[in-house]
Amino acid sequence: MSMDLPSTLDLCKQLKIFCERKGFWRGNVPALFMYMPYTAIQFTVLHKLKTFASGSSRTEDHLHLSPYLSYVSGAIAGSAATVGSYPFDLLRTILASQGEPKVYPNMRSALVDIVQTRGVRGLYAGLTPTLVEIIPYAGLQFGSYDTFKRSMMSWNRYRYGIEEDDSASSFQLFLCGFAAGTFSKAACHPLDVVKKRFQIEGLKRHPRYGARIESSTYKGMYHALTEIVVKEGFGGLYKGLFPSVVKSAPAGAVTFVAYEYISDWLDPSRHLY
Repeated sequence: MSMDLPSTLDLCKQLKIFCERKGFWRGNVPALFMYMPYTAIQFTVLHKLKTFASGSSRTEDHLHLSPYLSYVSGAIAGSAATVGSYPFDLLRTILASQGEPKVYPNMRSALVDIVQTRGVRGLYAGLTPTLVEIIPYAGLQFGSYDTFKRSMMSWNRYRYGIEEDDSASSFQLFLCGFAAGTFSKAACHPLDVVKKRFQIEGLKRHPRYGARIESSTYKGMYHALTEIVVKEGFGGLYKGLFPSVVKSAPAGAVTFVAYEYISDWLDPSRHLY
């Protein structure tokens, strides 16, 4: 197979030609089903852990925790959310990777085929490399976000000479979330590449794409990493980095801003003043 890979722009043009504009939303339904429980579980666990560690439910008080605790809390929360929503993550990847013409017309057909051919365990194919990826990714994302937020609040005190109300604005929170999302995704992208390789093993595809993808191509994560480097070079570990960051960074930024405001709005102590 030729290793002259098309650029992101070329892929977008091809996707529009063969799949029309709806091709850009392929796998969106299972993605939505994944993100709803994923986000709910992740931020609930995160908030509970930080509240327990700090003795306060206010997000501003959570900033007094050490960066180490922010990292550990984020890693645990990300792991819990991954386990709770993983089958939808698998279905999203499969539906987006099957090519055109489609083998699976919808999420239900993919779900039934996976269970029939691989059993219920097939819905968790690639879970181990996913957890290996999500632990540093979620840890870095939440840990760096808290670090950026503390720096932004320090900047507010320095710039405006204020001591009490140094809260970051919505735009500043957005910037912190954007920076945290970019940093964590860029740092952990090679693990994400390996995860997706495991997820699509044995995937049925139209003959135009070579029918079924070989199963058991990789014996483990280390073997997958070395095989990718040997056959595709180090650049193979960063395939798809640009569109991945373009998606993850703003999505993470919006999520953090929403989390901050909803947490403050739900905080019982807020209604005492």
